[in-house]
Order: sequence, then structure tokens, then C-alpha cells
Amino acid sequence: MAGWVGLKDLLIAEVKQRSDETCLVDGFLERIEASGDNQTELMDIYAELCALEPQQPNQDEPDELEEIRRLRPNGPRQLDKELTHEQWSDKFYGAWLGRAIGCALGKPLEWPNFMAGSHGRAGWENVHLWFKGADAYPINGYTPGHSTAKDEYGIELASWGSASTRERISYMETDDDIRYTVLGLIMLERKGLDWDSWDIGKLWHEVLSYNQVCTAETQSYLNFAQVTYHYGEQGKPADWKQKKEWVRTYLNPYREFIGAQIRADGFAYGAAGQPELAADFAWRDASFSHVRNGIYGEMFVASMIAAAFLESDPVKIVEIGLSEIPANCRLAHDIQQAVEIAQSTEDQLALVEKIWDAFNHYDPVHTNNNAALVAASLVFAKGDFNKAITTSVLGGWDTDCNGATVGSIMGASLGAKSLPSHWVEPLHDTLYSAVIGFHPIAISECARRSHEVYLKLKEQQRTKN
Repeated sequence: MAGWVGLKDLLIAEVKQRSDETCLVDGFLERIEASGDNQTELMDIYAELCALEPQQPNQDEPDELEEIRRLRPNGPRQLDKELTHEQWSDKFYGAWLGRAIGCALGKPLEWPNFMAGSHGRAGWENVHLWFKGADAYPINGYTPGHSTAKDEYGIELASWGSASTRERISYMETDDDIRYTVLGLIMLERKGLDWDSWDIGKLWHEVLSYNQVCTAETQSYLNFAQVTYHYGEQGKPADWKQKKEWVRTYLNPYREFIGAQIRADGFAYGAAGQPELAADFAWRDASFSHVRNGIYGEMFVASMIAAAFLESDPVKIVEIGLSEIPANCRLAHDIQQAVEIAQSTEDQLALVEKIWDAFNHYDPVHTNNNAALVAASLVFAKGDFNKAITTSVLGGWDTDCNGATVGSIMGASLGAKSLPSHWVEPLHDTLYSAVIGFHPIAISECARRSHEVYLKLKEQQRTKN
């Protein structure tokens, strides 16, 4: 029944989510604790949580695309700029490389003491102490595998990120941030413009194993198994819209977490220069597993990535991202606050401290605080690749996700030829994604295929019009 964690822990997380939705949840945590592991009693409590009505229903945070578009600000929707075939190729390679670089930088730091903080210190403080203890601050290279901070402050790196440390990195190792980029490419290669959230579920069940999905993705992965089967050919059921609501919400307290936000890139590359189309793709993908701000996070990021192929001003890139989500949603307000902080702060450490203090009331892997850090890093860096990715990772929380997203945007904007060689060369143009056909594969080959998908979609759009 449960997936990511046990049922009791799912309900504890559900209490926080329902509280965020302005429901009155007094007494529920105590009842959950008193229940022990009695599954029947816990499910009765869960039913009560689901039945709660928000005290302040937010009419500015719909889930459906048409309603989202009705509430979004004005925006360019599509950017027009002429690039040569070679320039486009360089941009696609830059986007894939940037994503891999940022992900690899943050991967060893995806551990509780950097994400949530420890020993009374914020996560960003522990990141700073780690690099400083390795004589590697300011950050200008991959995460050192050893630091005096381990003995001095009791800080540990993530065991699963050792192949991405400075001393060992020789390729982009598998990571969910990269696997979902590959899946976006696969979807667009197979389906072009014509697919929806049902196809997302079918692709996940075909390509991803159970242990490759996390939090919201785990729950929707399991729930989808209850509404589909794999014997013979099964098309999308007529009542998929109703079933989708159950798939993305049942026992899924992570429905506004960062999981959808990290899935944007493969779709956005296919919609390069078209932020509205990128946001459309992102909505189709995110609505399989997320609601409200969880959906907006992927739409925000996808439209920024698509815009970055033809726009170099980071403030404008963020504004374009905001133009594809509801103007009065919580995410939009958080992003605007983060941009204001970035524009009024000159020092990198001061910036991440202010962002942490402003948004640390969210879970370390919530959409909003991580998206705020991404936006702040882009604006603060003013087009500097090194400053952008290091700021996003220094800030703590979901370090590899934020590094990957910022790297993707900066890579698309600058192009591969403009990325610093000391970041690019250790990857040896190689990706091990743990997805069949992409393990290993040249990063440049992924970029070439994204470019081909982009051209195919442009032709499909011309044909439709």
C-alpha cells in the first residue's frame, strides 16, 4: 500500500501537506503516533485527512492547463531569433552538458546535513564548511571527496555520489535528474507533439524500475499500476481524467515536492525557443504525479529552459518562466521575492543565507524553496556559468537538482563552446543513465537527438498550421 516510506510516515507528511493547504490538522499527529503501526487505524485517519476542507481555498492555484493559462501574466510565448544549424547544435550540447555538470557538482552533497542542516547549522553553512575544509572555496570545481569538516563538524557526503567527487569523476553517473531528461527525449522521439500524462505512466512502467523513483514519483508509479495492465494492448481509458486525480494524490503527500520540476529538461529542449509549448509539455508530464505548485515548478523551469536557447538576460529568462504560471500562486510570489533578494545582494554567502532564511519553512525537497534558489542563482550570477551553478549548490536543499536545473539553463544560453573546460573535460562526454540504450551514451549524442527532435516538432507544427 505504501511506497516511498511506511504508511505511518506517509500520514505524517500528509498532515504537513494538508496544513499547507490551509486545513485544520490539530490533533492528527498525536493520533498517528498513538496508532502504532495499526494499518486499519492509520487508513481511517488518512480518510479523515482527505476529507478535510481548506479554510482558505486558493482560487489562484488550479491544476488544469486552461485555467492556469487564464491566470498567467502576459508573456512572449514564442521567441523569434535566427540561429545557424551549428549554433543550435552548440546550444543543445551546452544544455545537456550544463545539466550534467550541475548535477554532478551537487550529487555528493545530496545528504541530510547539506539539505536540511545539522548541529544547529543551516545546510548552506555545511556546504561552505565542506569546501572550505578541503581548501576548495570559493567553489570552482567538483565536490572534494575529503574535507577536514568531516572530523571537525561531523559532516558526511552522500555515499551514492562518490563517483561524482573531484578525485573520481570521469563520466556523468546515473541520477534521477538525468534519467528524467532521457525519458523526456524518448517521449518526444516516440510521440512528437501527441501524448499526455497517460503516456507518461506507460513510459515509466516500461523504462524505470521501482527503485529508480522517489517520493511523489513512487506513489504515482504504484497508483498507476492499479489502473492499468500490461497484457495485450490497452489504450487510455475514457475515464482517465478521473483516474489521474487518484493516481497523483492517493497516499501521495509529496504532490507539491520538487520531483516534477526536475523532469522538465528533455521536454523543454524539444520546445527550444517556445516557452508556451515547453510549459504545455511540462504540464502534461507534471500532472501525472503532482498538483498546484508541484505542477507550476515544472512549467516554470521548462519555459525558462526553452527561453534560454534564445535569451541571455537571466532576469528576462525568469520573467518568461513566471509568465507561464498563475500570477498569484505561492510559487510566483516566492520567485519574485527571491529575485528581489538576488538583485539587492552582492555577496554569494550573504545571498544563500537570505534565501535560506526566507524559504526554509518548506521541506528541503519542496518545489518552492528550490525554485526560489534556482531563480536567485540565475539573477545573482548575471550570466556567469561558474557563479550560477556554484550558488545553486552552495544554497543547500536539493543540491543536485538545483545545480542541474541552473546548469541546463546556463548551458542552453551560453552554448557548449562557452562552458569552462575544467567543468566539461572530467565528464569525457559520457553518460551512464541506467536507462536501456543510454548506458553508456555520449552526451553529445543525446544533444544531437534533442536537436533532431526539435526539428521534427517544428515540422509537425508547420504541418498542423
